[in-house]
Amino acid sequence: MAQVETRDMLRTPLRDLIDRLDELGELRRVDGADWNLELGAITEMMALRDGPALLFDQVKGYPPGHRVLTNVTNNPRRVGLFFGLPKGTSGIEIVRTIRDRFNRLEMIEPVEVRGASFEEEFQSGSDVDLYRFPAPFWHEHDGGRYIGTACVVVTRDPDRGWVNVGTYRVQLHDQRTLGLYIEPAHHGGLMLQRYWEQGEAAPIAVCIGVQLAVLMGGFLSLPWGVSEYAWAGGLMGQPVETVRGELTGLPLPASAEIVIEGTCPPPTEESRVEGPFGETIGYYASAAEARPVIRVGHVQHRRDPILVGAPPMRPPASSSATYLFRAAGLWSAIERTGVPDVRGVWLIPAGGSSALMVVSIRQRYGGHVTQVAQAAMSSSAGGGRLGRFVIVVDDDVDPSDLDQVLWAVATRCDPAESIEIMRQCTSQYLDPRIPPHKRAVGDYTSSRAIIDACRPFTWRDQFPRPVGTSPERQAQTRQDWPDLFPPGRSTS
Repeated sequence: MAQVETRDMLRTPLRDLIDRLDELGELRRVDGADWNLELGAITEMMALRDGPALLFDQVKGYPPGHRVLTNVTNNPRRVGLFFGLPKGTSGIEIVRTIRDRFNRLEMIEPVEVRGASFEEEFQSGSDVDLYRFPAPFWHEHDGGRYIGTACVVVTRDPDRGWVNVGTYRVQLHDQRTLGLYIEPAHHGGLMLQRYWEQGEAAPIAVCIGVQLAVLMGGFLSLPWGVSEYAWAGGLMGQPVETVRGELTGLPLPASAEIVIEGTCPPPTEESRVEGPFGETIGYYASAAEARPVIRVGHVQHRRDPILVGAPPMRPPASSSATYLFRAAGLWSAIERTGVPDVRGVWLIPAGGSSALMVVSIRQRYGGHVTQVAQAAMSSSAGGGRLGRFVIVVDDDVDPSDLDQVLWAVATRCDPAESIEIMRQCTSQYLDPRIPPHKRAVGDYTSSRAIIDACRPFTWRDQFPRPVGTSPERQAQTRQDWPDLFPPGRSTS
């Protein structure tokens, strides 16, 4: 498939990216919305319509220019553009492109520079007022306003000096205090714990409005010790430029709109109730609890700063199309196990990006379906412990087309013979289906299902032929009738 050269969209500063989205018809400007619930409602309702990115200005109670950008990476169409693909590219082609790019990626270490875009404005100590930013109250049942939903949080391992850049949620408590939620097993959480074990407050920075490649590195699960900055540099094809934080000494992305530096003391010294806040699975699965805080010391930002938001939404709406990247990672993970002839992998967005996995294969032997399904279930790449169903389809079915997948389930799956239940599988506390009595004793296990929606292997050649125009005939028809079927637009 021919590609449009838009690789610079992964590395361009935020304001140039906004201009590019505007040129492509992928941006809508909204003036006068209230940060209290209205901005969040508009964001979610537009996401459900698969609409453009939104740039909010003249937010109620704030001066013009203090803007909020949402829905940047929340649908496959825009993610495809970021990776150089034309509009109309199918979901599975976008996943294949991401997989191929990630598999070829070579790390490029960041470089330290002098001067950063966020150094235009500076507040320190008692001058800090985090309410200068229009942090939204996204949904009615949230525990407060959240300034960090599409941010990266920078921490450093106190022993090895390795820097982690992760996307974690950040609540606005007051003028100089933020709430932080990181799952303890995540890299940022492990680093903080090492400081706390030594009785120290951890240096920490929250960076908002970074380059897309840096943001992608932040929300992906890279191996321990792998620098997200180096990964993002490899994705961009050039080093990420950083500046040394004046307060923390941490490397901070020079292209950021807003940088907040501070310290995160041990929770035994100070903590506040954080949340509740929704999760990508579409529920308030984590309760409001006492969690770590960030004591803010320095704030730097551009004049007329742009706050970027990616609030959780009820599927199929999505704040960030991470399922595309998870699908690409799962595809590679399955192939690394040695399972042959995997033709495509998809995560159905309605499953909250991980619960509904679809794998397309060209069947080669009896048991091929079970083998690929078990490989998918055991991989952390596809959503890990929250995975619920794996649907395996033949290679004549596009796994990213829900109608085709359901057609295969309805016509090729015999419930008595084609569904296998796996019990006592590891889940996690974010799983809304864990019953109260199991939560009370810390039993986070659940079941999973394999749905074989393939033609039965032993008599697949005798299975009735499907009705429809062959791929070859479709290609010829598109070529003969370009006015009816413009290039890049799917006909399925």
